[in-house]
Amino acid sequence: MTPEIIRTLVELRSKVAGWKAAGESVAVVPTMGALHQGHLSLVRAAKEACDRVIVTIFINPKQFNNPEDYKNYPRTEEEDARKLIALKADVVYVPDGEQMYPNGFATTVSVEGITQGLCGAHRAGHFDGVATIVTKLFTQTQADKAFFGEKDYQQLQVVTRLARDLDLPIEVIGCPTIREEDGLAMSSRNLLLSDRARTWAPELHRAMEEMSEGLLAGGDLETLRAAAVSRVERAGFTQVEYLDLRSADQLELMTTPDRPARLLAAAWLAGVRLIDNIAVG
Repeated sequence: MTPEIIRTLVELRSKVAGWKAAGESVAVVPTMGALHQGHLSLVRAAKEACDRVIVTIFINPKQFNNPEDYKNYPRTEEEDARKLIALKADVVYVPDGEQMYPNGFATTVSVEGITQGLCGAHRAGHFDGVATIVTKLFTQTQADKAFFGEKDYQQLQVVTRLARDLDLPIEVIGCPTIREEDGLAMSSRNLLLSDRARTWAPELHRAMEEMSEGLLAGGDLETLRAAAVSRVERAGFTQVEYLDLRSADQLELMTTPDRPARLLAAAWLAGVRLIDNIAVG
């Protein structure tokens, strides 16, 4: 059975009110569509944790700093709904721009500190857009739990922080990155890669794994970073925006993995921006 598609906030709140009156717990899985196995793993986790699951699909213009990127982002609503049938999601919430940003909308949610550096340094306004839309989705769905992938690790930390700071009654749960057999982190943007570029893309993850092993063996960060950048550039990547070792909790810059750490990267391949991260140690 295809999950019910709801497009207005009035319908959504009516549906959720019925669930809440029956004492049922509600989970939300926020997405921008173009669903892949990574998204579906979040839906499975949500189904295990809660009685009802809402999957949201909204390509949020406020988190794109490049109009062309927004224009080219995959839009696959019908296919997405079919993928959710087997997982028995209860509702797919697909609001339009007027539902999310009505005429006169003038509020922005900003999270300081953890948004600095990494993607925040290269995508102006991106995390303001993320924080604003996620805050709206949390309040609109009134969900008890929200599920996000660790692939967008900085985003996960931003969302966790805003929920905590604003005392939102929701638990943010991070789920492991799902990868293709060759190691490439699943992403909606992978659909934009040519067949040739797709064969090069896993080299980013391989370089990061090699760098992580070197760090754990006591290697010098800068030497290992230079080798990793050289490796991905030889594979066809044209620009490495960052390849940083950061603390797992506050995303502070580190030089050695002497406490829980993540290696995070963003790089361009054939006009497509790919991001990835792995735990170190």
